[in-house]
Amino acid sequence: MTQLARSIGGRATYRRDHRKADGRMLHLYGREAHSLPPQSESADEIAQGGELRRHPLRQEWNVYAAHRQNRTFKPSAADDPLAPTIPGGPETEIPFADFECAVFENKFAAFHPGAASAADLGGIETEPAKGACDVVVYAPEATGSLESIGSDRRQVLLGALIDRYETHFAAGCEYVLPFENRGDEVGVTLHHPHGQIYGFDRVPDVQQRAIDAFASGYDLAGEIAAALPDYGLGVEGGMAAFVPRFARFPYEIWIAPLAARQGPWDCSDEELQALDYWLGEVTRRYDALFQQPAATMMAFHAAPNGGSTGYHFTVQFYPLLRAPGRVKYLASVEQHTGTFTVDVMPEDAAQTLRKFVRDA
Repeated sequence: MTQLARSIGGRATYRRDHRKADGRMLHLYGREAHSLPPQSESADEIAQGGELRRHPLRQEWNVYAAHRQNRTFKPSAADDPLAPTIPGGPETEIPFADFECAVFENKFAAFHPGAASAADLGGIETEPAKGACDVVVYAPEATGSLESIGSDRRQVLLGALIDRYETHFAAGCEYVLPFENRGDEVGVTLHHPHGQIYGFDRVPDVQQRAIDAFASGYDLAGEIAAALPDYGLGVEGGMAAFVPRFARFPYEIWIAPLAARQGPWDCSDEELQALDYWLGEVTRRYDALFQQPAATMMAFHAAPNGGSTGYHFTVQFYPLLRAPGRVKYLASVEQHTGTFTVDVMPEDAAQTLRKFVRDA
């Protein structure tokens, strides 16, 4: 049992490591040291990642992983693979009767440290898709959200994410992206509250452009200060939530520290507690605005392995709805040119989102 070096909220977070029967690692995180005995588990053959191919016209790398076609698709509640394994019940990905937060290597990984081959296509650049893919299970309960799991569980989650950043960087990943897809509109196939982590062996193009912008002097702290009066949702513990004046999605929200930080590992305890608050509060406001569990794409945008000059950490939420019951489709113009058509003005979005302040 290992206590994480980073505590949040004045309380330690513990990690228990367990090697699954198929060789994948499972990590259990919690406020209490986990000591339950493992239940039965099977040893299935695990794919070793896919391959990367370079698009010659778009000048971008994409990952090809045909085995992901067979990943679990909307199982029944009785077959939830992210639930605890109850004695006498079906085997799940987590062979313990209970847990607080669990992280395990994805069975259907696009990236894998053991990826070793790629097709020779003659004139098309290809490489093995080396890296890492984790599944992050927020809680044992089959329903819920970042808001409903509560503050303490969100702090455990943040402690787990910081630990995984450190682990993947130490293993050689150049960029680490924790993210959450939520809702049918995003294509979610497992509704148990969870996120994922991708570890890349090269910095993705979008993140590299942000790194270059910060290194060239872009001042996000100044942008936040300018945006807060009209576009801000609030400031808690040195952490702001706001609608970017350059938002591409209707009702897009960013969370960011007022002072530049490289990533969550670089934040103070006060800032991490504020990040815990905003992760829940932003989720709550979206659900209130859209009158349903809101379809969103959320990701942590942090500096690459080794840090980067001037980098300013953000958590970015992209909703897939533009109004209750109305999907914001990314159609031909967005997909073919990268030019987003935004249906809601950022200033109007901020004004609307400010109406959903939690009742005292």
